[in-house]
Amino acid sequence: MTTTTLSPSRPVPSGPAPAAARPRKPFALVRHTAALTRRSLIKTWRTPEALIDVTLQPIIFLAIFVTIFGNAVAGSTSDYLLFLLPGILAQTIAQGAIAIGVNLNTDMEKGIFDRFKSLPIPRIAPLLGAVTGDVVRYVIVTVVTLATGYAMGFRIQTDVGQMLAGCLLAILFAVCLSWVSVWIGMIVRTSGSVQGIMFLLILPLSFGSNVFVQTGDLPGWMQGFVNVNPLTHLVESMRGLFLGTPMGNHVWWTLAWCVGLVAVFMPLALRAYKKKV
Repeated sequence: MTTTTLSPSRPVPSGPAPAAARPRKPFALVRHTAALTRRSLIKTWRTPEALIDVTLQPIIFLAIFVTIFGNAVAGSTSDYLLFLLPGILAQTIAQGAIAIGVNLNTDMEKGIFDRFKSLPIPRIAPLLGAVTGDVVRYVIVTVVTLATGYAMGFRIQTDVGQMLAGCLLAILFAVCLSWVSVWIGMIVRTSGSVQGIMFLLILPLSFGSNVFVQTGDLPGWMQGFVNVNPLTHLVESMRGLFLGTPMGNHVWWTLAWCVGLVAVFMPLALRAYKKKV
């Protein structure tokens, strides 16, 4: 009589399922980006001194330039304030985009992105979280600039809808410009280098524009650069939306610059980021 030997059943493996068998949760990029945006906001909340450039700077710029150049440029400080405020907002919000590159480069030096690399999150999430978290800085500089201008006598000449459209356009431009700062933050070795390079880029854009004087009052050789300067289009767009002056096609040019900045520098920033981590 033969006997049959039953083989023992294989134990069921315990622990997490393999990555291929795990169901992917929907909107992973959105969720991880939101979490990293929250991290960026917490950092900003805990270091309020990092907001000096978007709080005190527009106040100082408005007070100095209106007081010193108001009568010389426009004949009166009140008229020059109307002309200058959209330009100061554009200049300050563009300079506010420098900080994100400095902060990201500092995080890279501290090894924080090495920790992100070990997490099961999309590669782009840390960069998107930093960019979206920086929107708070742009909102702050917009509110501070308008509030300071209002205290000095500036008044919106259009309506609330156009005023909000002008503010949103400025914030959108700053978000798109921030990808330039992100890219530079990924390719240079120190945070001080990021600040120096970005300042050298923003400075000619600020003073080689119609922020402080009309384009026609500038030297002829300079007017060609001013006419294609993205800050010029942004400033003229805001002056039209705030004061009702003719805008022409400046809004469309500003939006085109926004698309171009993202299309060029976002892929460059992602490529540099992948090489770093």
